[in-house]
Amino acid sequence: MQDIFDKIKNNRGPIGQHAKESHGYFTFPKLEGEIDRKMMFRGKEVLVWSVNNYLGLANHPEVRKADAEAAAKWGMAYPMGARMMSGQTNLHEKLESDLADFMQKEDAFLLNYGYQGCQSAIEALVDRKDVIVYDSESHACMIDGVRLHQGKRFVYRHNDIESLHKQLEHAQKVVSVTGGGILVVTEGVFGMAGDQGKLKEIAALKDVYKFRLFVDDAHGFGTVGKDGRGTGVEQGVQDQIDVYFGTFAKAMATIGAFVAGDEMVIDYLRYNMRSQTFAKSLPMPIVEGAIKRLEMMRTQPEHKEKLWKIAKALQDGLRKAGFDIGVTNSPVTPVIMKGTLGEATNITMDLRENYNIFCSIVVYPVVPKDVIILRLIPTAVHTLEDVQYTIETFSKLQSKLKEGKYHATEIVNWR
Repeated sequence: MQDIFDKIKNNRGPIGQHAKESHGYFTFPKLEGEIDRKMMFRGKEVLVWSVNNYLGLANHPEVRKADAEAAAKWGMAYPMGARMMSGQTNLHEKLESDLADFMQKEDAFLLNYGYQGCQSAIEALVDRKDVIVYDSESHACMIDGVRLHQGKRFVYRHNDIESLHKQLEHAQKVVSVTGGGILVVTEGVFGMAGDQGKLKEIAALKDVYKFRLFVDDAHGFGTVGKDGRGTGVEQGVQDQIDVYFGTFAKAMATIGAFVAGDEMVIDYLRYNMRSQTFAKSLPMPIVEGAIKRLEMMRTQPEHKEKLWKIAKALQDGLRKAGFDIGVTNSPVTPVIMKGTLGEATNITMDLRENYNIFCSIVVYPVVPKDVIILRLIPTAVHTLEDVQYTIETFSKLQSKLKEGKYHATEIVNWR
């Protein structure tokens, strides 16, 4: 018999094994000050490309005013209890109605958090007779939702429609025996590579394989499609998405999420999502703040236009400078390089300490070994000068990397 704490001591996990060297700098760093294009990191100002404040609403004067007034009016306690028991209000219902209208769906259900909400929605939609077919690069919250499923599940290669065909054929054979149904799970915009899910091609298979479609559009909501209505609208297949999931944590720069779809389906989720049934209702200032943000998304297109002006300049400039940014067709901008884990840490430190640029770095096990991704998140508050400086800096980094100046065999101790 083994003590589970002994197991933890001997296996800290693929990321946790580097905690001693990385904590506070590469992992769990502290960005301080107002959420903006420039913030404070370890006592100095840095240009930040790592905050999902897509539309620049985090510190917009109208948003700050709405948040402050709601907090003064309600405090953070009301309403107390879960929505089903004692946490329901007219404003919660108004936000749901506004979201349903915005997303061109019959109904919407407000969720406390994106991660647990997405996970719980997937789990609630299926039982052991059903089969889930999901994209291999689905977000962790979707994977965890799939893991909760007690029936069969099949994964298809990322955005590979032929692979999806094959997995749907496997799924059909299973449900022909179990009597269940098929749920296809994918993303609208994939948050790491920035490419859109092939929703139009996937939707075209619905009549053949008789499945329902769940789309997590966390990075598409607010950033793509007319007025930021998402990837389904962008691709002209919003009516083919059976359950649309969006989060407030990206474009709206706040807490919360939602699912939208046909009234019957959403009402079922309202009564059967365990993460919501047994969780306290969102506080009123969050709800009022979300109503304001959604109104601004709908009536002030200039925020999305500014975002795309910066995103296009950044992506076009990086490509022109010879960088590999993959197949992104969203604001998410990955800069893909070849290098070791040690080189990745040296690049990050050079960026932060000598060039005052803070961006997220992605290494194994999230991506294959010897691949480094510097992930840039452009926002409406960045400037063209920020873009130019970043491209010039990255060109210098690339030259240093090729010259072997970042060579290292292990994580550098930043302390």
